[in-house]
Amino acid sequence: MVIHFPLMQSIAARESSAESILASKECHKPHLKKTRIHYSLNCATTNQTQTCPENLALVDQEPQSPSLMCPDYFRWMHEDLRPWKETGITMEMVESARTTANFRLVILNGKAFVEIYSKAFQTRDVFTLWGILQLLKLYPKKLPDLDLMFDCDDTPIIFKDSYTRPNATVPPPLFRYCGDDATLDIVFPDWSFWGWPEVNIKPWDFLLEELKEGNDKVKWTEREPFAYWKGNPGVAKTRQDLLKCNATDKVDWNARLYAQDWGAEIKKGFKQSNLADQCIHRYKIYIEGRGWSVSEKYIMTCDSVTLIVKPRYYDHFTRGLVPMQHYWPIKDYDKCRSIKFAVEWGNSHTEKAKEIGKAATNFMYEDLAMDYVYDYMFHLLNEYAKLLKYKPTKPTKAIEFCSETMACTADGLVRKFMEDTMVRTPSDAMPCNLPSPMDPRTRLTIDKRKEESVKRVELREKKYWDDLTK
Repeated sequence: MVIHFPLMQSIAARESSAESILASKECHKPHLKKTRIHYSLNCATTNQTQTCPENLALVDQEPQSPSLMCPDYFRWMHEDLRPWKETGITMEMVESARTTANFRLVILNGKAFVEIYSKAFQTRDVFTLWGILQLLKLYPKKLPDLDLMFDCDDTPIIFKDSYTRPNATVPPPLFRYCGDDATLDIVFPDWSFWGWPEVNIKPWDFLLEELKEGNDKVKWTEREPFAYWKGNPGVAKTRQDLLKCNATDKVDWNARLYAQDWGAEIKKGFKQSNLADQCIHRYKIYIEGRGWSVSEKYIMTCDSVTLIVKPRYYDHFTRGLVPMQHYWPIKDYDKCRSIKFAVEWGNSHTEKAKEIGKAATNFMYEDLAMDYVYDYMFHLLNEYAKLLKYKPTKPTKAIEFCSETMACTADGLVRKFMEDTMVRTPSDAMPCNLPSPMDPRTRLTIDKRKEESVKRVELREKKYWDDLTK
C-alpha cells in the first residue's frame, strides 16, 4: 500500500520524525490503579468446575492525557498490520492460518473463547493465554470482538514472496512472538513476561526487581572487563561458532562463554542460572538460537554493554533499539575479532560504554514495563479487530477461558506464576496513546541511519585490525 503525503512536508521534518523514533528518551509513567474493585481467584471447593464469572464489572476508565504517548516502538504494529489495510481480514483468511496454529482465540463481549489445535512447546501457549486473560481484566470490555490464530513456534512462516507474485492471495494473519524482514507474521509479546516455569525464570515484574539488586552489587568499573554469554549452543550453528571465541593459550578474544546444560541445571535446582547473579561483566552477548530468543530482554537489563550478534529476527520491542545508543553491533561472520574490538573499545572509552549499557537498562525498565506490555497487546488487538470484515462468533469446539479455568487446576511454579501475575484491579485509565503510523520515507530514514551506525562501527573495527597488522 502506497501512502501519499503533502508535497510541502519537508525532508527536514521527516528526518526530525525519524530522529524522534530512533532516539526518544521520554520517561513513561505507569498506569495508576484505584482500589474500588478487586479481582480474586475463586478456587473454592464449591467451584470444582472452575466456572468463569458471569461478567467483569464495567469500569469508568479515563483517557490518557495527550502527552502520554506510548513508546515509539509501538509504531511498528502498524507495519505488521499493513498487509491487510486495503483488503481487510475475512474469516477465510483467518481460517487459512490454522495449518500451523496452536490455538484460535475469539473474544466476545470481553470474554475469551479458545480452541486448542496442538500443544505448544512447554507452557508457551498457557502463559500467552494467561497474559491475554489478564489484559481483559485490566481493561474490562474495552476490546472489540475479534478472532485470531496464534502459532507459538520460534520462527515466522508467512513468507512475503508467496504473496507478492501475480494473482497471489492475501496472506493469512498469523500471530507469533517474532518476525523478520522476509515474513508477514504479526508480532505479539512473548509468554515469558508472565514467567517461564520450566527454566525457573520469574515473571518480568519480579525479575526486574531482582535484576536491579544484581546490578547494584558490582559497580560497572569494578566488573570483569570481558564479554559474557551463557546459553544452549546445541540449538544453532551460530552459537556453536560463538564458543570458538573462548580464550585459548594462543589468543584471548575478551570473551567468557559457557554452555548451559538445562537438564543438569534442573537437577541441581537452578543454582547456576540465576539471572541476577550474571550482572558481573561489563559486556554481555546476545545471539539468536533456532530463532529469536527471549533472553535478549534479560541480557539488556544488567547495565552491561549488550553486544548483539547481527540478528535476523525481531520481537515486539526490539525494532525500537538503536545501535550505539542501546547496544553494540557484532558481525555474525567474524564474531571473535568483532567481540575483541568491542571490548577493547569499551575498556578504553568507559564513560561512553557505561552510557550505552545504562540506556539499554533504562529502556527495559521504562519502555518495557509490564504496563506497556499490556498496552501493546491492547492496541495491537484493537487495531487488528478493526480490520475484520465479519462478526466473530464462538467456534463450535471453543471453550471459555478465564483465570479460574487456568489457575485453579495448575500447580507448582505454573500456579505460583499465575497467582503472582494476576491482575487484581482494573486500570483507572485507558492505555497510552498509540503513535501514528510511519510514512514510508520515515521508515527508510530509520533503516538507513541504523545501517550507517553499524557501518561506522565496522570501519572502526577494520582500522583497529589493520593497525595491528602494520
